[in-house]
Amino acid sequence: VTHTGGQFGTPACSTSTQCSDECWRDADTAKATIRAENELEANRVANNYKFGFRKWKSHVTERPLEDRSVEVRELYSELNVVKPNAGYAVTCGNVFYVVMFGWWISLSYFLLCPIMYLTICGAPYGRLCWKLTCFFMWPFGKSIEKVGDGGTQGRPKVPHCEAIPVEGDEEGGDPDRVAEEDAPLCVSSPLAVCRFSTYVWLVVAFPPLAVVHCLACCVSWLLVFTIPVAKMNARTLTTVLLLPPENVQIQTREKVRGSVHLVVVLCCYQAVNWYYYKYTFQGINIFALNILPLVLSTLVLGYVDRSHRYTSMGAKFLTSIVSIIPLSYYIGMGIASISAQSNFAVGAVVNATFGSITEITFYITALLQGYHARTKCFEELVKSALTGTLLGCILFIPGICMVIGGIKHSEQRFNSRSAGVSSALLFISVGGVFAPTLFTKAFGSLVCEGCTNVPGNGSAPFICKDCYYDFVRSLWPLVYTIAVLLPVAYLIGLIFTLKTHKHIYDIHVSEGPGHHVLHWSRWRALVVLIIATLLMAACADLTTQNIHPILSYNISQYFIGVAVLAMVPELPEIVNGIQFALQNNISLSLEVGSCIAVQVCMIQIPLLILFNSFYDVGFVLVFSDIHLWASIFSVILVNYIFMDGKSDYFQGTALLMVYFILLALYFFAPSPRSC
Repeated sequence: VTHTGGQFGTPACSTSTQCSDECWRDADTAKATIRAENELEANRVANNYKFGFRKWKSHVTERPLEDRSVEVRELYSELNVVKPNAGYAVTCGNVFYVVMFGWWISLSYFLLCPIMYLTICGAPYGRLCWKLTCFFMWPFGKSIEKVGDGGTQGRPKVPHCEAIPVEGDEEGGDPDRVAEEDAPLCVSSPLAVCRFSTYVWLVVAFPPLAVVHCLACCVSWLLVFTIPVAKMNARTLTTVLLLPPENVQIQTREKVRGSVHLVVVLCCYQAVNWYYYKYTFQGINIFALNILPLVLSTLVLGYVDRSHRYTSMGAKFLTSIVSIIPLSYYIGMGIASISAQSNFAVGAVVNATFGSITEITFYITALLQGYHARTKCFEELVKSALTGTLLGCILFIPGICMVIGGIKHSEQRFNSRSAGVSSALLFISVGGVFAPTLFTKAFGSLVCEGCTNVPGNGSAPFICKDCYYDFVRSLWPLVYTIAVLLPVAYLIGLIFTLKTHKHIYDIHVSEGPGHHVLHWSRWRALVVLIIATLLMAACADLTTQNIHPILSYNISQYFIGVAVLAMVPELPEIVNGIQFALQNNISLSLEVGSCIAVQVCMIQIPLLILFNSFYDVGFVLVFSDIHLWASIFSVILVNYIFMDGKSDYFQGTALLMVYFILLALYFFAPSPRSC
């Protein structure tokens, strides 16, 4: 089955060996063909090549581990596999473990060791504490093993032991050591019935050790790259500490007992694994998952601590703006999941509405905040954020993708004709958005305030520090006309790229025979979209409520809007663009920025005008000169860069340098007169 979709370019593949793992060049048609594992992934990939659809790199279905790389499979493996050839144990990551975790976990066992000996009946657990004291100081290259049936002959067995199934050993393990599923494992309840010493252990030592291991789990999990430490502590708490103490043996790689039947319970060889940035849970990236507690704590403190007794306004602003990042990720994943499971019409509607919900939510809450505070400063911040999003999407995102992709692949190619369509839409967008500004400068009245001259000298010129153009009455009909024409142009772009001229952007998506397991169903994705949107609105409201300390700093409000408020919500899109560039798919990297820029001008700004017409918050589509000329210059530069259909790190560096020059211009510019 072959799916066909359209978009601004195709992956640059010269031969099948030079392509990424998703694409190859069809020898007969010279058109790119995208390989997908199943039907839903084929729909997701095809949607990436459709105009107006959000570009999403992550999978919407669960990929079988056997089809993934060795490094990724290692992330999901259990810590019960003995590796005779695991390499050097002394690494920077393992030393970091000793400094960050090892000493205080080991100290906890060391302090509990004499306490258990003093109870007399808990002496076996005291010996266990000493063993674990030595183990947790440096656990690498060691293994915690449970003596199986072969090692317990001659000793009475503990009755009523309950078997706990755990994932078995993997290929390559020690043949004398078996996985836990081959032997019974006692849980705390049977042990408590069988032994009095277990009562002492569970009452005296187990609670503080549970606190220690839970704390280590939380900290190491939040650090992401130290998740092996979290797994080790979780396995110790749930398995090792519930075993009979005489059945616990700690061995090193050099000391292997071939005569004793052993069950490997825990073994760890590295505390840090840099590949954990790829780790996902239910399709959710680990970073987006770990920031969720920050989102919830931000909302609780933001709305409960209104008097700022526990947290300052600056801290609330910082946590609120950072909380927008994972929420934007969840919205993007929800959009991709629904679009992959729906037809084109539903996907287009979902992308057009929820695709801009992050920015629209922030803009509306900021305008409402300024309206209630009776200040035009928030309106200027919104205009700066709009301009900053436009500049970031047409300069920074393509620039950083060209640099990173060019370093890895030297030179990358894309469809110059489709990029020309994208540039034409950008010209239309910028021309429409800034037309009222040009109209005001041409026909408005110049108003100057704070004018002075030399006393007693009537012929001396006046010196005015604050001059601006006052718009005329006929500006509003022009604004409403543009608010209608821009969405119409967006609709025409959809028809052109997806219906009448879709052969220009032809992409063939080959559906694989693989079975798919959805991460999120339609209803789950819809629920996540709604919840994330509500949380986004709350975080945007807290951001605007607590922005006053930031505005009081000696930093131009132009810079705050252009650099901070505009680019922080776009971080997930930047990551997507970089991932596409690394896979030699620079076409999608460029379209990530172009799609957002076009939506800003053709959807978001008309929606703001529509909102202002029903609820007058004083939003006027007249921008300052710095926004006008920066945007026009950027669009012209990008159009020149896109002409030859090639990209390298030098062109990307040029875009980045222009972007940073404009940021410096905004940083040193004086604040708007309304601020």
